[in-house]
Amino acid sequence: MKLGYIGLGKMGYGMVEKMLEKGHQVVAFNRSPEKVDSIKEKGAIPAYTISEIFENLEGGFFENTGSAETSGGRKVIWLMVPWQTVDEVLDQVIPFLKAGDIVIDGGNSPFEKSIERGKKLADLGFDFMDIGTSGGPGGARNGACLMIGGKAETFTELENLFKDISVENGYGYMGPAGAGHFVKMVHNGIEYGMMQAIGEGFEVLKSADKLFGQSLDLKKVTGIYNHGSVIESRLIGWLDKAYSQNGLELDGISGEVKHSGEGLWTVETAQKLGVPVENIKQSLDFRVASTGNPSYTGKVVSALRNQFGGHDVKESA
Repeated sequence: MKLGYIGLGKMGYGMVEKMLEKGHQVVAFNRSPEKVDSIKEKGAIPAYTISEIFENLEGGFFENTGSAETSGGRKVIWLMVPWQTVDEVLDQVIPFLKAGDIVIDGGNSPFEKSIERGKKLADLGFDFMDIGTSGGPGGARNGACLMIGGKAETFTELENLFKDISVENGYGYMGPAGAGHFVKMVHNGIEYGMMQAIGEGFEVLKSADKLFGQSLDLKKVTGIYNHGSVIESRLIGWLDKAYSQNGLELDGISGEVKHSGEGLWTVETAQKLGVPVENIKQSLDFRVASTGNPSYTGKVVSALRNQFGGHDVKESA
């Protein structure tokens, strides 16, 4: 199919590459033209202004399997921009939309905002889908996990696209507008707790020299944990990789841990719903308190954030 794509950051660029690899036609726009020039070399149709996106989308979108138009000219615009800028980008896009066109927010927006945007666009005659995207830059390039909200019929209409850019069985319809980002928000809250447990556990393991008179090989521990144990996981695998790259002391990795917002959103939403989330809250509190108070637990959590999300976690000079 053919679609417009706005935002070629660390997630967006790889996802467009994946779409092109699967035979989709992508009209790509980014605020900095260098990224547009680069993705053009990969086969994307370049757009250097918002209006150019729509000029290149005349004719609607098409299925991979043929050239017959399937949606009466309905255009698809995928946004992959920071959540703070989504409304600004929508204001630029809306004047070019026509009745029935589809806007997708594939970033990490607060689900309440996605509910509002869904209603706003519906009132204007457009469809809105919110897609929580997990897997980091590697997932965006090689197959992501997609949690999708919006109209069920629109999901069905675009399902081939979702299937093409996700890992096997890694996409699903979650419910009306806002549901996709709601499920992704809770996913990130759970992620906070899991990473915190790994960080704390490995700090205990690191202290084993006080018991045995010698240190444990923590990289070897990750290898054992990740072969048949109950806690076998991608996170343990990423920690193993971090040890390979940075040594057992995780040299150069900050022991202060930043938080990107969704852990906080999960805690705030749980409080509104009257649901206790002590594990997630404590992991969030740890990150807040880690500023000026680095620790080995913090190094482990930071290293994991770097491995899956490409976050900058270098120690301050």
